[in-house]
Amino acid sequence: MTISSRVAAALGASLLLFATPVFAQSSTAPAADTAAKTSKPRSAESLECSKEADAKGLHGKERKKFRSECKKNAMKKQ
Repeated sequence: MTISSRVAAALGASLLLFATPVFAQSSTAPAADTAAKTSKPRSAESLECSKEADAKGLHGKERKKFRSECKKNAMKKQ
């Protein structure tokens, strides 16, 4: 091995050792904070519509459309 390849290998290894913990710490903390701040309590109608969508096995756009219509109907009944 030449001296330049040894230096490059040493720099690469040190980058992996020292940079990885920095990236791991910075990526997890903000996500947990934003999830806790933005969560809103769900209404009884919303929970019931979610249970119905689960029972029907709906996913994606179909689930979103079903829940929207379900919640509208629930609000009209009140």
